[in-house]
Amino acid sequence: MPSPNFTDPPTERFAAVAEATRGPGWSMETRAFQPGDDPILQVHGLAKSFGSAQILKNINFDFQHNAITTVLGPSGTGKSVLIKHLVGLLAPDAGEVLVGGQDIWSMGENERYDMRTRFGVCWQDGALFGSMNLYDNVAFPLRKHTRKPEKEIEQIVMKALDEVGLAKAAHKAPNEVSGGMKKRAGFARALVMNPDIVLFDEPDSGLDPVRTSLLCDIIMDVHSQHGGTYLLVTHDIKTARKVSDYVGLIWKGEVVHYGPAHEAFEHQDPFVKQFLAGQSAGPLGMD
Repeated sequence: MPSPNFTDPPTERFAAVAEATRGPGWSMETRAFQPGDDPILQVHGLAKSFGSAQILKNINFDFQHNAITTVLGPSGTGKSVLIKHLVGLLAPDAGEVLVGGQDIWSMGENERYDMRTRFGVCWQDGALFGSMNLYDNVAFPLRKHTRKPEKEIEQIVMKALDEVGLAKAAHKAPNEVSGGMKKRAGFARALVMNPDIVLFDEPDSGLDPVRTSLLCDIIMDVHSQHGGTYLLVTHDIKTARKVSDYVGLIWKGEVVHYGPAHEAFEHQDPFVKQFLAGQSAGPLGMD
C-alpha cells in the first residue's frame, strides 16, 4: 500500500491510498462520498441551554469530508455538548444538525436510529462493556445492527483490531489493558460499521505525551486508508497541531475561528493566538 504523506492536503492524501487493497469488510464501495464532495456533516445556528446557562449560542460548522477537523476550546465551553448534538443524543433549542443534507431532528425516530449507524464515536474513556473482552466489544455493533455471519464478523473485527495495534490483545478484558489500549479498542469499534463520520471525544485525555502522539499516528494512518469525516474534540494543542487538516475554536458558546489548520496557527485574533500558543496573557483568564 502507498505510504501516506501526512503533509499532503486531505484530498490528495486520501487519493494516494484510494486504490490500495483493503481487507474484508472495509470496502468503500458502499459509500457514495468521494474526495472533494460537499460536507456530509453540517451544523447551522445551533443553540443549547441548560436552565439559565447557555452552553451553545450560534454554532456553525461545515465539516469537510475526507479531512480531519479538530474542535478546540477551554474546558466547559460546550465541546462535548456539541458531539452529543451531532449524533442525535441531544436536541437543540435552535438550529440544525445536517447529515447528508437532512436535518436529523426532522427525521422520525427510526430514521434517526439508522442515521446513527453512519457515525463511529470514540468516547473519552473508550466506553467499553466491562463484561466483554476487546473482541466482543468491537464486534458488538456488527452483531446488533447487521446480520453478517460470525465468520465475516471475525474478519472485520480482527482487521480493525490489527489496524489499531490490538490484534494480540483481542481476548483480554477491559480491566486487563491500559487506558490507551481502551481508547484504541473504542476506535476499532467505531470503525467496524464502515462509518462516514468518526467522532473523538477528548481522545488524548489521560494519556502521556508519547501515547498521545502514537494514538495520533494511528488516527492519521487509519484515516488515510479509509477516508471519511473525522472530528476530534479536545483542548490539547499538540494533538491539534499534529493531526488537523482543519481547526475550529469555540469560546463562550460561539465559533471564534474555523478554517485550514495552518491559518489557525498563524491567526492574529487575540483569543485564537493566546489559546493555540498556550499563553497566560490574553482575553482568556481563570474564570
